Amino acid sequence: MKEYKLIGPITQLISLSNTPVKGALKDEDLIIIKDAGILMHREQIHAVGKFSELKDKTEVLDAEIHELKADYVATPGFIDCHTHICFAGSRARDYAMRNSGKTYLEIAKAGGGIWETVTKTREATIEQLIHSTTKRANQLLKNGITTIEVKSGYGLSVEEELKMLRSIKETDLNIEADLIATCLAGHMLPKDYDGNHTKYLTEISEQLFPILKTEGLTNRIDAFIEQSAFTAEHIYPYFHKAKDMGFDITVHADQFSTSGSEVAVNVGAISADHLEASTEREINLLAKSDVVSVALPGASIGLGCAFTPARKILDAGGALAIASDWNPGSAPMGDLLTQACILGTFEKLSNAEIIAGLTSRAAMALNLTDRGTLTSGKLADFNLFQTNDFNEIWYHQGKLTPSHVWKRGDLIYTKQ
Repeated sequence: MKEYKLIGPITQLISLSNTPVKGALKDEDLIIIKDAGILMHREQIHAVGKFSELKDKTEVLDAEIHELKADYVATPGFIDCHTHICFAGSRARDYAMRNSGKTYLEIAKAGGGIWETVTKTREATIEQLIHSTTKRANQLLKNGITTIEVKSGYGLSVEEELKMLRSIKETDLNIEADLIATCLAGHMLPKDYDGNHTKYLTEISEQLFPILKTEGLTNRIDAFIEQSAFTAEHIYPYFHKAKDMGFDITVHADQFSTSGSEVAVNVGAISADHLEASTEREINLLAKSDVVSVALPGASIGLGCAFTPARKILDAGGALAIASDWNPGSAPMGDLLTQACILGTFEKLSNAEIIAGLTSRAAMALNLTDRGTLTSGKLADFNLFQTNDFNEIWYHQGKLTPSHVWKRGDLIYTKQ
């Protein structure tokens, strides 16, 4: 196989090379390269530009040429920077009860809620978790999502969290998409734990964190700051321990009540995710920081609650990423494109803001500098949509999916 590959001509190429990392974006600010080509060297992009000009160089480089015969729009590979796709079981009963007017507490008392998924996930074998995670990751890949963050958090003990994180690592080794693991042992206090919140978090940080480093299972620590989970006071020592050990921090913040985003800013987290309950105070705190705000419209749709105030976050100067939150309870849809389009409709986001939220700014939310734009030196992760206008992608609200998905310089999916 040749080391260089060239693909084109591409009707419109959206590189996002000039996209600011924070603040509002207008569609006219996007630089669109017409009749474009992508020249790849092994796993990386070597050059992006006019196809005819790049083609002139291919003879010297002995490049393999993939010449397109229809109209295509190229985007960077999408990045889903917040998912929970490693789990077992279903919470369909929760969904029905919630839509019938039952409260979170009533559902939990009836045996539902996060603890039901914890129980089912603990019962599953590593092999079963690998199989189900692989299936969900491949479903996302067909929608152009080439990098997928995956959280633990349904184990809630040292042994069971390790089982989940080892399952995610093994899945990553055997699929085309990249999985970025996150430890969410701070999801809730386990019902079967003999001790309080502080004791549990201390045990996790002292016993689990060193193993995560030794086995290379993750470099990311997350926690749910909420009245039903952990308070800011519980979490500060936990996050400080993680920071001291070199972990990146991300936070489930401001979903039902505020305080989580302030913790995220104070500890220097990479991202604060959810933010449906954020007020002007929290929005301004985030906008003045380097913390990426991550909107999770799938949870708003699943729970029937307000969306993340995405428009206000952008107008205040914040960085906004968009993720699916695919999980068995509050966000079972798992369709990131559709969710992003719905968020755009209700929050009045430009198409430029949506695409940046799924690519360059989503990469920031994972602290990844090697992807998210179609520029020289980045990973050759990109999607080709069969259309002549990038606006069509969002206009069809998730129904127009990629015809071709390239990952690390290889064509890994073609729509039949």
